[in-house]
Amino acid sequence: MSNIGLIVDERAADIGNFLVGRLLPFREKRSVGPFIFIDHMGPTCLKEFQNFDVPPHPHIGLSTLTYLFEGSIFHRDSLGSATEIKPGAVNWMTAGKGVVHSERTPEYLRNSPQFLHGFQIWVALPKELEQSEPSFFHIEADEIPSWSENDAEYKLIAGEAFGRKSAVPVHSPLYFVEIKSKTKQKLNIGHHLFGEVGMYVLKGSVNIETKEYGTKQLLIAKNASLCEFEINENTTIYLFGGEPFPEERHIFWNFVNSDREKIEQAKVNWKDQNYEAFPLIPEDDKEYVPLPKAILNRK
Repeated sequence: MSNIGLIVDERAADIGNFLVGRLLPFREKRSVGPFIFIDHMGPTCLKEFQNFDVPPHPHIGLSTLTYLFEGSIFHRDSLGSATEIKPGAVNWMTAGKGVVHSERTPEYLRNSPQFLHGFQIWVALPKELEQSEPSFFHIEADEIPSWSENDAEYKLIAGEAFGRKSAVPVHSPLYFVEIKSKTKQKLNIGHHLFGEVGMYVLKGSVNIETKEYGTKQLLIAKNASLCEFEINENTTIYLFGGEPFPEERHIFWNFVNSDREKIEQAKVNWKDQNYEAFPLIPEDDKEYVPLPKAILNRK
């Protein structure tokens, strides 16, 4: 990770009843490879009278990736998917031309204290797939490739790198990697990477070009092939990266697309509650998040 090109500080953002640390997008760097949005959730302790509730809301033109370190979230979507995600597993939902989903504390945990900590990530789709049919996949923790090397533990959460391939069905060349080290050591991993790369230190610190970097920062390299750094003891880092797209991606609220007109139409469809474009979610159709931030009851 020599050749740092940009340092993005984690910024507080409100997603309803929950504060997160936003890493992307950033005014000077809208994406890293195809990664166009990264929120660091928590760590936080929800008391017995608090719950994580993100009511039904829409997406177009992207895939969402949810990865938890602690806690549990129940996912429902307009495809009929209903799945609890726990630490180490991956929820991968491709919105394509349009999907609606909700994320909530599971019913059996709603009256008890709970910890919640993880990543919420959006990955832009290739232009030719922005109008594809939506889909959802849940990948269990034991399906994620993991290995050890020189006192460091690796996980390839999504994509391809280090001669391995994750079970997450991504749509473009990318990688999302976890590295944990119990000891201080030098890592030279640039030959395993490609495209653009960003590093997030979740715990501990790293040394790059005589400087120490800790948590709550996304370090973006000028050249992924020169990714070399010293990882300190008891440190956990995440690498996000891959090949960027040639076309600009526009973002409005939960909508991502290379065509602004598609975003404008999605805004109208959601505002009008067009169920053909954005179907209802089975068993979670009593409320929704409109374009304004207030939550409305359905008529």
